[in-house]
Amino acid sequence: MLLYAGKRIFQGLITLLLASALSFTIIQLAPGNYLDTLRQNPQIAPETLEQLSRQFGLDKPAYEQYFRWLWNILHGNFGESFVYQRTVASLLWERMGNTLILAIIALFANWAIALPLGILAALKQNAPLDKILRVLSYIGQGFPSFITALALLFFAQSVSPLLPVGGMTSINYADLTPLGKFLDIIWHGLLPVFALSITGFAGLQRLTRGQLLDVLRQDYIRTARAKGLPEHRVIYIHALRNAINPLITLLGFEFASLLSGSFITEFFFNWPGLGRLILSAVQSQDLYLIMASLMMGAVMLIVGNLIADILLKVADPRIKLEDLK
Repeated sequence: MLLYAGKRIFQGLITLLLASALSFTIIQLAPGNYLDTLRQNPQIAPETLEQLSRQFGLDKPAYEQYFRWLWNILHGNFGESFVYQRTVASLLWERMGNTLILAIIALFANWAIALPLGILAALKQNAPLDKILRVLSYIGQGFPSFITALALLFFAQSVSPLLPVGGMTSINYADLTPLGKFLDIIWHGLLPVFALSITGFAGLQRLTRGQLLDVLRQDYIRTARAKGLPEHRVIYIHALRNAINPLITLLGFEFASLLSGSFITEFFFNWPGLGRLILSAVQSQDLYLIMASLMMGAVMLIVGNLIADILLKVADPRIKLEDLK
């Protein structure tokens, strides 16, 4: 297991290196840079622009900028934000917790609700409940996340002040008790979490139903029932364990999309997370902040796939690690 993990980490480092070079090249292909916006301001002297260009290394060729950035990364320095005049690491650390609150709660909500409903739909195949769940899953997958967010915003506005329209905390947040602060954040996070999880829930529920139906048709399930095993044991020990492998693989990809999936939701609900920060960085061509966010997403993709492979081995002893590509 340790040898396999070490091999995957080494492959991941090479992947990160290639991804960073490709990302830096694509960013450089965009016309202009951060200083072009400042040049349109007549109150900024040309000397100031030249100083900023030297400070951020924008006066160097693109390949020199990349190797300078890569050298700093190897020494734990993610660079300095052009817009905020602060280190990129401090900016990301400041906002990451807010994004993870939404993403992790949405991930747990997806699995806690979609998995039992998928099992129930498979056991009640073609029953009215199964048909209702299928319609709901089609609707959930058919709505883009920004449409869902807008609809929830209109709903919150119509029932206000029962639900907050936006933001992460209330005006009197500082005066609340620790329990009150926790409940206030949960209250503000209800609609963003729902908007973030509805599409993933729909897909996971359909996948669970389909995989379990395939397994329930196998001969060994009929044999287990013929031997007189209790139905709950047949479902949860024999059938579900053999249907879980594709769901574990999906979990690895969901872990990779924890951050990127919440960006649109954060924008609509005015949630102070990484989404709004990185969107403004792209608009202002804040080079090092964009690169750090892209690398963070790539790291989570690699880690998510590694976790999924290890969980597959734990869930199914028949799987050999050397066979996982």
